[in-house]
Parts: sequence; C-alpha cells; structure tokens
Amino acid sequence: MAFLSSSGSSMRDMNITPLVDVMLVLLVIFMVTVPAISHPIPMNLPQGGDSKALALEPIRLHIDASGALSWNGTPVTVEELESRFRIEAARGLTANGVIDPNRQPLLKIDADRGSEYQLLAQVLARANNAKLTRIGFVEPVASR
Repeated sequence: MAFLSSSGSSMRDMNITPLVDVMLVLLVIFMVTVPAISHPIPMNLPQGGDSKALALEPIRLHIDASGALSWNGTPVTVEELESRFRIEAARGLTANGVIDPNRQPLLKIDADRGSEYQLLAQVLARANNAKLTRIGFVEPVASR
C-alpha cells in the first residue's frame, strides 16, 4: 500500500523520529540507573551468630514536667547525663572498636506531656554524642 504525499507522489520512507526519541529517553534512563546499581551502598546490618542478647537492665530516664530528670528513680542533672551515657555506651564496645548494640542497655525515655521539648532534645543529643544506639520512648498510659 503506497501513501501519497501532498505533492501527489508516493511516500516510501517511514518517519523514524518518534522511535529515535524513545530510544534516546531509554538510553538516558539506563545511563542514570546503571551506576547506582553497580556501586555498593554501605549499610550496618545485624550480624548473625550469637542469637542471645545480653540480658541488661534497661535504663529508665524520666523527664518531669518541671524539668527534673531521674535515672532509674535517682535524681540526676543534665550535666551528669553525658558521663553516665558514656559509661553505658562503653559496655557495647568490642575488642576491634566496633559498637555492638546488643551489649548496650536500652535507654527508655519517659517524658511527661508538659515537659519542655528543648530538654528532651538535649538528652537525645547527649545520648547520641555518647554513642548510645538503643534508645526508646515510653508511651504514656491513657487514663480510662
């Protein structure tokens, strides 16, 4: 079947411009995605082996609405926290200098609803600076 052009002669060539456009878009997509696939992404994954985690007592840090802190029921100041955090974080240090989270106690932060966010942020920053890796928050119990 021959197509007629506007001049009346038959058109023998097919328009391949859309095909070339699609191929160039696919080429760009592959050029962008292939380098990301071929380079390894560093991740800290849990190591297999000893499935028994050390049974450590969790640390319960309570932040009162008035700004008072208590470490397992004992009052502490914000300045004392970093030294205590460093001591607890050192428990997780292995012989090759890597931190094993299973050897660190869980830090459970219990903040009252009326407590200042800035104080909570200071506590979290000090725990992070001390390299504590197991930090959790205690959900307040809803009254019925």
